[in-house]
Amino acid sequence: MNRMVSADRLLAFAAMSFLLIVIPGPSVLFVIGRALAQGRRGALTTVVGNTAGAYVLIVAVAFGVGAALERSALLFTTLKLTGAAYLVFLGVKAWRERGSLQAAVTGVGTAQGNLRTFWEGFAVGVTNPKTIVFFAAVLPQFVDRGQGHAAAQMLVLGLVFNAIALASDMTWGLAASTARDWFARSPQRLSLVGGAGGLTMIGLGVTVAVTGRKD
Repeated sequence: MNRMVSADRLLAFAAMSFLLIVIPGPSVLFVIGRALAQGRRGALTTVVGNTAGAYVLIVAVAFGVGAALERSALLFTTLKLTGAAYLVFLGVKAWRERGSLQAAVTGVGTAQGNLRTFWEGFAVGVTNPKTIVFFAAVLPQFVDRGQGHAAAQMLVLGLVFNAIALASDMTWGLAASTARDWFARSPQRLSLVGGAGGLTMIGLGVTVAVTGRKD
Protein backbone atom coordinates (compact mmCIF):
# COMPACT_ATOMS: atom_id res chain seq x y z
CA MET A 1 0.00 0.00 0.00
CA ASN A 2 2.72 2.47 0.97
CA ARG A 3 4.57 1.79 -2.28
CA MET A 4 1.46 2.65 -4.28
CA VAL A 5 0.33 5.70 -2.30
CA SER A 6 2.80 7.84 -0.35
CA ALA A 7 2.13 8.77 3.26
CA ASP A 8 1.94 12.44 2.31
CA ARG A 9 -0.79 11.79 -0.24
CA LEU A 10 -2.71 9.57 2.16
CA LEU A 11 -2.61 12.21 4.90
CA ALA A 12 -3.57 15.02 2.53
CA PHE A 13 -6.47 13.02 1.13
CA ALA A 14 -7.57 12.00 4.64
CA ALA A 15 -7.60 15.65 5.71
CA MET A 16 -9.67 16.71 2.70
CA SER A 17 -12.02 13.76 3.19
CA PHE A 18 -12.49 14.70 6.83
CA LEU A 19 -13.43 18.26 5.91
CA LEU A 20 -16.06 16.96 3.50
CA ILE A 21 -17.42 14.33 5.87
CA VAL A 22 -17.79 16.50 8.98
CA ILE A 23 -20.12 18.86 7.08
CA PRO A 24 -23.50 17.09 7.30
CA GLY A 25 -24.70 16.05 3.86
CA PRO A 26 -27.19 13.56 2.44
CA SER A 27 -25.59 10.54 4.10
CA VAL A 28 -25.47 12.05 7.59
CA LEU A 29 -29.00 13.44 7.41
CA PHE A 30 -30.29 10.13 6.09
CA VAL A 31 -28.62 8.23 8.94
CA ILE A 32 -30.13 10.65 11.46
CA GLY A 33 -33.56 10.20 9.90
CA ARG A 34 -33.19 6.43 10.05
CA ALA A 35 -31.99 6.58 13.66
CA LEU A 36 -35.07 8.58 14.64
CA ALA A 37 -37.39 6.23 12.77
CA GLN A 38 -35.79 2.84 13.51
CA GLY A 39 -33.38 3.26 16.42
CA ARG A 40 -29.78 2.18 16.92
CA ARG A 41 -29.91 -1.05 14.91
CA GLY A 42 -31.54 0.64 11.93
CA ALA A 43 -29.04 3.51 12.08
CA LEU A 44 -25.96 1.27 12.17
CA THR A 45 -27.31 -1.02 9.45
CA THR A 46 -27.97 2.05 7.33
CA VAL A 47 -24.40 3.28 7.92
CA VAL A 48 -22.95 -0.02 6.74
CA GLY A 49 -25.14 -0.01 3.62
CA ASN A 50 -24.34 3.63 2.93
CA THR A 51 -20.62 2.99 3.25
CA ALA A 52 -20.85 0.03 0.88
CA GLY A 53 -22.70 2.21 -1.63
CA ALA A 54 -20.03 4.91 -1.39
CA TYR A 55 -17.30 2.36 -2.08
CA VAL A 56 -19.12 1.24 -5.22
CA LEU A 57 -18.75 4.86 -6.37
CA ILE A 58 -15.03 4.66 -5.64
CA VAL A 59 -14.72 1.50 -7.72
CA ALA A 60 -16.67 3.18 -10.52
CA VAL A 61 -14.36 6.21 -10.47
CA ALA A 62 -11.28 4.00 -10.36
CA PHE A 63 -12.36 2.26 -13.54
CA GLY A 64 -13.46 5.35 -15.45
CA VAL A 65 -17.18 5.71 -14.80
CA GLY A 66 -16.60 8.79 -12.63
CA ALA A 67 -15.11 10.69 -15.56
CA ALA A 68 -18.22 10.00 -17.60
CA LEU A 69 -20.42 11.32 -14.78
CA GLU A 70 -18.31 14.43 -14.50
CA ARG A 71 -18.56 15.13 -18.26
CA SER A 72 -22.21 14.26 -18.74
CA ALA A 73 -24.72 16.61 -17.13
CA LEU A 74 -27.55 14.30 -18.23
CA LEU A 75 -26.02 11.23 -16.59
CA PHE A 76 -25.25 13.12 -13.40
CA THR A 77 -28.73 14.66 -13.22
CA THR A 78 -30.40 11.30 -13.83
CA LEU A 79 -28.48 9.70 -10.98
CA LYS A 80 -29.09 12.68 -8.71
CA LEU A 81 -32.85 12.71 -9.32
CA THR A 82 -33.03 8.95 -8.81
CA GLY A 83 -31.43 9.31 -5.40
CA ALA A 84 -33.65 12.29 -4.52
CA ALA A 85 -36.83 10.43 -5.49
CA TYR A 86 -35.77 7.44 -3.40
CA LEU A 87 -35.14 9.66 -0.38
CA VAL A 88 -38.61 11.21 -0.71
CA PHE A 89 -40.15 7.73 -1.06
CA LEU A 90 -38.44 6.51 2.11
CA GLY A 91 -39.41 9.70 3.94
CA VAL A 92 -43.08 9.32 3.03
CA LYS A 93 -42.94 5.70 4.10
CA ALA A 94 -41.39 6.62 7.46
CA TRP A 95 -44.04 9.32 7.98
CA ARG A 96 -46.90 6.94 7.24
CA GLU A 97 -45.49 4.30 9.59
CA ARG A 98 -44.73 6.68 12.47
CA GLY A 99 -47.66 5.38 14.50
CA SER A 100 -46.28 1.82 14.58
CA LEU A 101 -42.87 2.73 15.99
CA GLN A 102 -43.73 1.63 19.52
CA ALA A 103 -44.16 -1.96 18.34
CA ALA A 104 -40.85 -1.75 16.52
CA VAL A 105 -39.11 -0.55 19.66
CA THR A 106 -40.44 -3.37 21.82
CA GLY A 107 -40.07 -6.02 19.12
CA VAL A 108 -37.07 -7.67 17.55
CA GLY A 109 -36.13 -6.77 13.99
CA THR A 110 -36.07 -9.59 11.51
CA ALA A 111 -33.15 -10.46 9.25
CA GLN A 112 -35.25 -9.49 6.26
CA GLY A 113 -35.89 -6.08 7.84
CA ASN A 114 -32.18 -5.58 8.46
CA LEU A 115 -31.36 -6.59 4.90
CA ARG A 116 -33.93 -4.17 3.52
CA THR A 117 -32.51 -1.38 5.69
CA PHE A 118 -29.01 -2.20 4.44
CA TRP A 119 -30.05 -1.96 0.79
CA GLU A 120 -31.91 1.29 1.40
CA GLY A 121 -28.73 2.74 2.88
CA PHE A 122 -26.74 1.34 -0.03
CA ALA A 123 -29.07 3.00 -2.56
CA VAL A 124 -28.66 6.38 -0.89
CA GLY A 125 -24.87 5.97 -0.66
CA VAL A 126 -24.45 5.08 -4.32
CA THR A 127 -26.61 8.01 -5.51
CA ASN A 128 -25.18 10.69 -3.20
CA PRO A 129 -24.40 13.71 -5.44
CA LYS A 130 -21.99 15.19 -2.90
CA THR A 131 -19.90 12.02 -2.86
CA ILE A 132 -20.09 11.54 -6.64
CA VAL A 133 -18.65 14.99 -7.27
CA PHE A 134 -15.93 14.53 -4.65
CA PHE A 135 -14.79 11.19 -5.99
CA ALA A 136 -14.95 12.24 -9.63
CA ALA A 137 -13.25 15.61 -9.22
CA VAL A 138 -10.97 15.25 -6.18
CA LEU A 139 -9.99 11.60 -5.80
CA PRO A 140 -8.01 11.38 -9.09
CA GLN A 141 -5.91 14.39 -8.08
CA PHE A 142 -4.25 12.38 -5.31
CA VAL A 143 -3.13 9.59 -7.62
CA ASP A 144 0.60 9.46 -8.41
CA ARG A 145 0.56 8.55 -12.10
CA GLY A 146 4.28 7.95 -12.03
CA GLN A 147 3.84 5.02 -9.67
CA GLY A 148 1.36 3.28 -11.97
CA HIS A 149 -1.57 1.21 -10.71
CA ALA A 150 -3.84 4.27 -10.76
CA ALA A 151 -6.99 2.21 -10.15
CA ALA A 152 -5.41 0.45 -7.18
CA GLN A 153 -4.31 3.78 -5.71
CA MET A 154 -7.87 5.09 -5.94
CA LEU A 155 -9.20 1.98 -4.23
CA VAL A 156 -6.72 2.45 -1.38
CA LEU A 157 -7.59 6.13 -1.01
CA GLY A 158 -11.25 5.17 -1.08
CA LEU A 159 -10.71 2.90 1.92
CA VAL A 160 -9.32 5.89 3.82
CA PHE A 161 -12.40 7.94 2.95
CA ASN A 162 -14.75 5.11 3.93
CA ALA A 163 -13.02 4.55 7.28
CA ILE A 164 -13.47 8.21 8.20
CA ALA A 165 -17.06 8.27 6.92
CA LEU A 166 -17.92 5.07 8.79
CA ALA A 167 -16.68 6.47 12.11
CA SER A 168 -18.44 9.81 11.57
CA ASP A 169 -21.77 8.37 10.43
CA MET A 170 -21.83 5.86 13.28
CA THR A 171 -21.26 8.67 15.76
CA TRP A 172 -24.18 10.64 14.29
CA GLY A 173 -26.38 7.55 14.20
CA LEU A 174 -25.66 6.54 17.79
CA ALA A 175 -26.26 10.07 19.05
CA ALA A 176 -29.58 10.35 17.22
CA SER A 177 -30.73 6.89 18.28
CA THR A 178 -29.91 7.69 21.92
CA ALA A 179 -32.19 10.71 21.75
CA ARG A 180 -34.84 8.60 20.06
CA ASP A 181 -34.63 5.94 22.79
CA TRP A 182 -35.33 8.63 25.38
CA PHE A 183 -38.45 9.69 23.47
CA ALA A 184 -39.50 6.03 23.21
CA ARG A 185 -40.87 6.15 26.74
CA SER A 186 -43.96 7.82 25.29
CA PRO A 187 -45.77 6.43 22.21
CA GLN A 188 -46.96 9.94 21.33
CA ARG A 189 -43.51 11.46 21.53
CA LEU A 190 -42.04 8.49 19.65
CA SER A 191 -44.59 8.96 16.88
CA LEU A 192 -43.63 12.63 16.71
CA VAL A 193 -39.93 11.78 16.43
CA GLY A 194 -40.61 9.13 13.78
CA GLY A 195 -42.57 11.67 11.78
CA ALA A 196 -39.70 14.14 12.14
CA GLY A 197 -37.33 11.54 10.77
CA GLY A 198 -39.59 11.01 7.77
CA LEU A 199 -39.88 14.74 7.13
CA THR A 200 -36.09 15.03 7.37
CA MET A 201 -35.68 12.50 4.59
CA ILE A 202 -38.36 14.16 2.44
CA GLY A 203 -36.70 17.55 2.88
CA LEU A 204 -33.32 16.02 2.11
CA GLY A 205 -34.66 14.45 -1.08
CA VAL A 206 -36.06 17.79 -2.24
CA THR A 207 -32.76 19.52 -1.42
CA VAL A 208 -30.76 16.96 -3.37
CA ALA A 209 -33.12 17.32 -6.34
CA VAL A 210 -32.76 21.11 -6.57
CA THR A 211 -29.03 21.25 -5.87
CA GLY A 212 -26.93 21.60 -8.99
CA ARG A 213 -23.37 20.49 -9.45
CA LYS A 214 -20.47 22.92 -9.49
CA ASP A 215 -18.84 22.83 -12.91
